[in-house]
Amino acid sequence: NPKIEVTPEMTYLFKPPYKIMNRKELLKLLKRKDLKGEGGVMYDDIMESLPKAEKIIQNLTTDGKIIQIQRPCDKKRVLYFYDHTTDIEIDGEFVKQWRSISVDGLDTQKIEDYLDKQGIRSMQDQGIRRVAVPKRKKASVNRKKKAPKDNEHLADVLEDYDEKGAKVER
Repeated sequence: NPKIEVTPEMTYLFKPPYKIMNRKELLKLLKRKDLKGEGGVMYDDIMESLPKAEKIIQNLTTDGKIIQIQRPCDKKRVLYFYDHTTDIEIDGEFVKQWRSISVDGLDTQKIEDYLDKQGIRSMQDQGIRRVAVPKRKKASVNRKKKAPKDNEHLADVLEDYDEKGAKVER
């Protein structure tokens, strides 16, 4: 069972998904996952790993250090580190203009046509470009062809013949 660990004294212990014991280690785990681009951590895994997890998660959420998001597919919660270094201040006038424009009744093609008339090119979906890495060819291995070995264990049974088919004495 992946959730059970056997100690050297031959006792059984519960093996949590993450080895975290306090609030600081939880923040460190979430920050590391964020920096590596691995995403969040499942709420259930933290509940199994951290003692008094519910209280700690609630405090971190109210402090604005982590974000809880519920997945729409299965309603499970995922925890993410909230990196405040990416917070930007946006001018109120810009926000007001952004919200004043309604695009509810317009489809994508109409929006692109309008932007073209105004002299603004719309972004095209470029997708992820993958650089074609040439595959290395394996060096062909020159193997020497082995000559057939004599069947020495059959030496008393084997007989020699010449090109004409006459038996040759040894």
